[in-house]
Amino acid sequence: MQFPEHTLESYKAAAIQGAGVIECDVTFTKDKQLVCRHSQCDLHTTTDVVTRPEMNAKCTTPFVAGSGTNPKCCTSDFTLEELKTLCAKMDSSGSVNATSAEAYAFGGTPDWRTDLYQDSKCHEIPTHKEYIEFVDSFGRKFTPELKTPSVEMPYDGLTQEGFAQMMIDEYVELGIPPEKVYPQSFLTSDVYYWVENTDYGGNAVALDEVHLTDGDYRAWHANLTDQGVRIVAPALWMLVESDPSSELGMKQSDYASSAQEHGLDIIAWTLEHVWYWQSLQNNTLDDGDKFGLLWTLYWSGVIGVFSDWPATLTYFANCLEIGESSDDTTPEEETEGEDPENAGGSRALRVASRLVSLALRFVGV
Repeated sequence: MQFPEHTLESYKAAAIQGAGVIECDVTFTKDKQLVCRHSQCDLHTTTDVVTRPEMNAKCTTPFVAGSGTNPKCCTSDFTLEELKTLCAKMDSSGSVNATSAEAYAFGGTPDWRTDLYQDSKCHEIPTHKEYIEFVDSFGRKFTPELKTPSVEMPYDGLTQEGFAQMMIDEYVELGIPPEKVYPQSFLTSDVYYWVENTDYGGNAVALDEVHLTDGDYRAWHANLTDQGVRIVAPALWMLVESDPSSELGMKQSDYASSAQEHGLDIIAWTLEHVWYWQSLQNNTLDDGDKFGLLWTLYWSGVIGVFSDWPATLTYFANCLEIGESSDDTTPEEETEGEDPENAGGSRALRVASRLVSLALRFVGV
């Protein structure tokens, strides 16, 4: 997306492109209000804060022209009222040796990105409540990620469990039913908290970036199941591996098999990021292989895929003339009476239908 991330404009673009579930990365301000930011301490690269002298001075590490020092500006450095005066921008920065704040803030946008949309207006940082109300206006679902705090917790009396509860409380306050919310966190303790203490734990998502060994991830999957967690979300490369003998050149990984064996649903991230394809780095890949990957992910037990460009999945659905599947019969139930030579092909079509249906509901920005 070319819109500044975590703005209402980027959420609207995602909805228009077909995203059925849209993400807000949730963090907090100095006065403990919840806002959407990819990281608690990314304001120096995602907003114009360093160009505002009075605001720059409040940063954890202010920008100093020509100093060579990396600035660090956090949402917890500012009240919500102060944060609302900032303008979001493309996530980028110039050299730390830049001789002006403007050169640092706006000098590093890659050629394959654009500042066009940020120059047309000031994009405010949305609160978590504004995100909920906006996404709900499109009839979409929610997947808020409780960002691991960059400041020491408890923060001014706010504990980690209190932070996790605050996020859920805002869905309760705005009347959003639990089945529309997929709360997620890289801290497994957050996920366990939601399962044990809220009505929103049924769709709680355990994000995984630990890259455990075979025995360790199997034990973790077993523990998740024992604790009532139903969904795990690793990076794409953890779910597939190269297989030159297969038609698509890839197959599901042992990690994916373990998740299936333990009864876990899977959400994968992120379709467009080449780094997440690293387990297929020996393959000769082209853009069409994204669809081969989507196909393989379904067989890995995936119920949804994060995407920075939801139109990819919408295109896939339109190309196959598939929308929401009304067929709830399992493949096993439908094979009775089928010609064995044709059973595989017809099952493949049902698989594609289910994949596209689920993918359209889960992709987001």
